[in-house]
Order: sequence, then C-alpha cells, then structure tokens
Amino acid sequence: MPSLYTKIDINAPRGAVWKVLVHKEAWKYWNTFLYDCDSRRSLEQGREVWLSLRRVPGEEQTEFQPRITLLQPELCLKWVSSIPGFVNEHVFELQEIGPDRTRYIHQENFSGVLTRFIFPFIRQDELQGIRRMARELKWYVER
Repeated sequence: MPSLYTKIDINAPRGAVWKVLVHKEAWKYWNTFLYDCDSRRSLEQGREVWLSLRRVPGEEQTEFQPRITLLQPELCLKWVSSIPGFVNEHVFELQEIGPDRTRYIHQENFSGVLTRFIFPFIRQDELQGIRRMARELKWYVER
C-alpha cells in the first residue's frame, strides 16, 4: 500500500498542539494545505466533514468529504475519503517526547485499484503539502 509520511517536533505540550490541529475553523490562519468548507460540521468520530486541500501554492483546491474514523483526543485523528477504486486515509498522530515537546506525525495511506494510476501523479505534490502543513502547525503553535 503506497503511503506518505512526515513528522516534526513541536516545542509545546501535546494538548496545545491538539487544540490547534482540531480547531478546523481556525485553519485559515495557519494552514495552507487543508481548508474547512463547512464550519458547522465539527470533527467527531463517525461524522463526515467537508474539506478541501491545496497540494501546492497556487493550485486549485480539491474538495473532498472524508469520514472521521478515529478521534482520540490529544493522540490521534484519522479520516478516510474515497472515490470508486481509490481510498485515501489521513492519520494525524501526536506523541509526547518530553516536557512541553510533541512529535506531530502526518501519514497518508492509499489503496484501491486506481491507486497505481492516481498516486504517481499526486505523490510529490501531496508530500509537499503535508510537509508544509507540519511546518505551519509548528510555527503557529510555537509563536
């Protein structure tokens, strides 16, 4: 199964990082990868939300409606979006690595019969986007 992965260490407690990560209504202040399209839909396990992403600056946004499959406060957020033949799972994980230090991990897993056709076209730009989001989250939380 193809996947993308990035991690970054943030000088802040896990609770502070989590609060920023799940407050999607405030993403517009720091996040240039993911965008909230409907602030009325909070991040709750089992709920579908309406989001968009921009893999690289200047690119058109791609809208999608993932379903939250796991929400463990201060630990993990997972969602899955799919179209026939292509499934994309985002995993956001927070690990406490010391006093007031958190490791942020963002992983994307791809599956389905169309993955071998779609993944090569989005791989580099998608990786650039999740790395950019990690840097922006670090900057915003630490400021």
